[in-house]
Order: sequence, then structure tokens, then C-alpha cells
Amino acid sequence: MNCPYCGHIDSKVIDSRDVNDGIRRRRQCLECGSRFTTYERLQPASLFVIKKDSRREEYDRDKLLNGVRKACEKRPLEAGAVESLVDDIETGLFQMGRTEVPTATIGDMVMARLKKLDHIAYIRFASVYREFEDITTLKEEVDTLADNMTFHSADQLPLIPPDEMTTIVKSPRRSRR
Repeated sequence: MNCPYCGHIDSKVIDSRDVNDGIRRRRQCLECGSRFTTYERLQPASLFVIKKDSRREEYDRDKLLNGVRKACEKRPLEAGAVESLVDDIETGLFQMGRTEVPTATIGDMVMARLKKLDHIAYIRFASVYREFEDITTLKEEVDTLADNMTFHSADQLPLIPPDEMTTIVKSPRRSRR
């Protein structure tokens, strides 16, 4: 390991610790005495993605990360939530033990996790991934999502209190004159 300060080739390891997906090493340069940190991560075997048109591409984490980031753009998510989601998907892909994975598998994994993370990001991703061709198909997906979720968020007050909402829904419509 070359010293980032003086470029000397030799350094000694002062401390090693296991971190999430690798090893963190604290090093000291034998020439200038400067200390620096390195991170070592196991590089998994190559994984190829089979596209819809049967082409094969090497798996690219950045491509997946960018797609998920676009779906989550301007959403109130915790810092690191997108990276954590992609880490989770990546771990699942490598745990499958296959060298080739269809894009549909990756897309389904993203959709399942986005559905739990943020409903708007889920719809955004779904609209591109499922290639909705008309508003009806999009509406069906939104309706399905709405049927399976609760509308009361802990950090947001409801627009209409629940007791008033039930009376509004039950009351007959009035016609204008």
C-alpha cells in the first residue's frame, strides 16, 4: 500500500477492524510516519445481467444505484436509504449463487423494496420498469397500491379527521341548483 502523503511503498498495520462488508485497517507509513485508513472489501465473482433482448451485460452497481436514485429524487428519505436498498439487492443477487440474472429479477427486487420504502418512488420506478403505455394501466397500479396501504403517517396529520371522513363518505351527494 502506497502512502497517500509521500508515496512510499511500505507501511505497517496499526489496527484492523471488521466493518459492514469488509475490513478497516489503520496504517502508518514507514517513511514519513503519517497515518491513514484503508478499507478492504471482498470482490465477488462476476455477475452478468440478461437484458430483455437476450444481450448479456456485466452487472453495474452504479447503473442500479442511479435508477433507484431517480425514482427517489426529491423524496423525504433518510440519508443512506437508497444506498442501503441497493446494498440489500446486491447481497441478494450474489447470494443466489448464479452467474447470470435476468433484468426482470433485479427489477422485481427493486420494486418490492421500494414499495416498503416509499410509495411515490415505487410508482415512479414502476412506470418506467413496467413501461405503462396509458393512464389506465398507471391508475390500476396506483389503485392496487392504495388498497394495500394506510393513509395515516406518523409525521403528517390527516387532511380530514377520520370521524369527519366517515360522515362525508356516508352522506348522500347534494346537487347544485
